[in-house]
Amino acid sequence: MSPFSEKVRAVLGFKNFAWQSVLIPTVMPKPDLLALTGGYRKTPVLQIGADIYCDTALICDVLEQRQPSPTLYPEGSKGLARILAQWADSALFWAAMGYNLQKPGMAELFAETPLESVKAFAADRSAMAQGMNRPRPLDATSAYKSYLRRLADMLDWHDFLLGDAPCLADFSAYHPLWFTRNQVPAMAGILQVTPQVLQWMDRMAALGHGQMSRLSAADAIAVCAGAGAAWQKDTDYFQDDHGIALGSRVSISAESFGAEPTAGELVAATRTRYTLRRFDPRAGVVQVHFPRVGYALKQELTS
Repeated sequence: MSPFSEKVRAVLGFKNFAWQSVLIPTVMPKPDLLALTGGYRKTPVLQIGADIYCDTALICDVLEQRQPSPTLYPEGSKGLARILAQWADSALFWAAMGYNLQKPGMAELFAETPLESVKAFAADRSAMAQGMNRPRPLDATSAYKSYLRRLADMLDWHDFLLGDAPCLADFSAYHPLWFTRNQVPAMAGILQVTPQVLQWMDRMAALGHGQMSRLSAADAIAVCAGAGAAWQKDTDYFQDDHGIALGSRVSISAESFGAEPTAGELVAATRTRYTLRRFDPRAGVVQVHFPRVGYALKQELTS
């Protein structure tokens, strides 16, 4: 039910990828996921062999590199697409979820779920949001209505937010609205005021999810263990903004929601991403990748 997973599923459909889906538990503990990431516990992650890509912003970049057409970053609006996507993944997302997870939404979402599991979900998300300033439900509702009208204004002129084809901005704006419409339909009346948005959502849903098959967590870990990570250090692409040399022991954590750190050896720091190498008894040598934007890099002290 992860909205960010739906964002990536929709991108996979747009690019018509064949891919395998591993289901992740909704709340901690997540031992199979952490065997791959080393600490990062949010959904989704992208695994390609022994490389694990965290955060949907980076995942979209990787999918674009592997299959550039159709593009997520159209010429003439690359920067605008990224900025709009960053707003949608943060301000729009939290307004939507503050609205979605009011009592009627929670009751519908967990109608078939034991009370103890509902309490565990609430406690898990509260721990992930520690220190964050999230909008209260009524404030979130007001913001969500305003954001929907702004999206509708953009869709008065095009089939998609920035033109006649979807781009990164569309996928980022779509997923929190998808949650409203598909996961908590009792709350979906808010969308009726903006029919342009509903029509756009239909166009986004029609992209599908690509060619998906299932894979077990144990098999995904075995794929990682069998792949063998062999990152070649390339200092030509090393961008040092922290005074931390390649080969240093570091940790990386999200700057806001879900800030559990991942520790390892810094083996790359390019203009857009960091790469850590770490070892797990089951997964073997793993390379975990994070985007620079939204993540904090820290050198670990050694005795």
